[in-house]
Amino acid sequence: MKGPDSLSRRHVLKSASTGFGYLALKGMLGSSAVAAADEPRPLAPRPPHVAPRAKRVIFLFMSGSMSQLDTWEYKPQLRKDDGKEGPGGGTLTASKFKFSRYGQSGTWVSELYPNLARHVDKLCFLRGLRTDTPAHPQAVIQMHTGTALASLIRPSMGAWVLYGLGTENQDLPGYVTINPPPDVGGATNYGCAFLPAHFQGTRINDSGDLPNLKTETPLALQRKQLDLLQAMNRDLAAAPGAPDQVEGVIQSFELAFKMQTKVPELLDISKEPKKVLEAYGVRPGPEGSFARQCLMARRLSEAGVRFVEICHPGWDHHSNLHQGLIRGCAATDQPTAALLADLERRGLLEETLVLFGSEFGRLPTSQGPDGRDHNITGYPMWLAGAGVRKGFSYGETDEYGLHPVKGSMHITDLHATLLALLGLNHEKLTYRYAGRDFRLTDVAGNVATEILA
Repeated sequence: MKGPDSLSRRHVLKSASTGFGYLALKGMLGSSAVAAADEPRPLAPRPPHVAPRAKRVIFLFMSGSMSQLDTWEYKPQLRKDDGKEGPGGGTLTASKFKFSRYGQSGTWVSELYPNLARHVDKLCFLRGLRTDTPAHPQAVIQMHTGTALASLIRPSMGAWVLYGLGTENQDLPGYVTINPPPDVGGATNYGCAFLPAHFQGTRINDSGDLPNLKTETPLALQRKQLDLLQAMNRDLAAAPGAPDQVEGVIQSFELAFKMQTKVPELLDISKEPKKVLEAYGVRPGPEGSFARQCLMARRLSEAGVRFVEICHPGWDHHSNLHQGLIRGCAATDQPTAALLADLERRGLLEETLVLFGSEFGRLPTSQGPDGRDHNITGYPMWLAGAGVRKGFSYGETDEYGLHPVKGSMHITDLHATLLALLGLNHEKLTYRYAGRDFRLTDVAGNVATEILA
């Protein structure tokens, strides 16, 4: 116990007469002043380990694994050997879509992406990626958390980024995920696991709706109600043996209060100029979902949100490959191209890192009459924006797109590289839990320095 000499005035006020003196002091100073004096700001901006190349991330996740051999990977030998037996069995099947070269870089792109093809000189392709499991749930979890084992739940990469850097806007979530897949890992993909709760992602839908955000109670009355709740929460948090989650509840209540006025206005894309809405291809219904997500991602990033993920599902083409690709690419081509152009026009692309891709790729052999099975040993993703070389390809797969022949990158290498672009050393970004230091890349990960601008 503390002796009399160690008692502070605040402790005396808090203890005397059941704490009424402390409550009076709080009333005189104002709840925000006391809260600021007593509590750290866990989401306040933090200095990176080294000078960052990028300030924020937008991750465009193509859930289900798009066929790289029909979109980004031109393999003339596969076309020559169409119908022959593949090196691991099965029938080699060339793409039915035409590829052409674009830009000064001469990058090959499928006819499925005519709008994005005009931006290839902004893109940096990682063509030798590999992951550990061909099962969607485990691979998606590994893409987002660094581990494929659902039994070992780890923080998502967005949570790690927020933990390492904080956020630029204290009135908004630092990490937002739009339309995350409800299956294949669910909330694990944007959760914080053992990190404090305020680092988890905030989920919204493609209409910009955040459940339970609106209230019919006047803000002034709601502020008084919240002050009472927070006073009780802080008393609980200060008690011996209080669970760590209490501090997360306190912070989430405060953030939710601020979000009531900021978020609806920010996500109301109807106020955008007509030419902007047309450029993204925004329209009502499911057909315009990804376009709405891309525009919201730009608005969130511009407002200072550190990590934004948007999702387009439906790429698991074991059958109906060609019609499925036509639909999926048509839904994502124009909005993604518009996002890159919009970020560049606003001066945001030079400080925003854009990542596009799936949890793994697909095989060069056919599955049934019109499908491709999973390929985890060699597939591409691309980056654009801050800190990466433009019009550049790192790595290469063999003539059929099966295995990397140079520039092989594991998912942990991708994570290490993303953190490095944000100024974070993946070996130093650690959190002590259960007696050991954890990190996004666990005990692996190498930065692909060749792609750094």
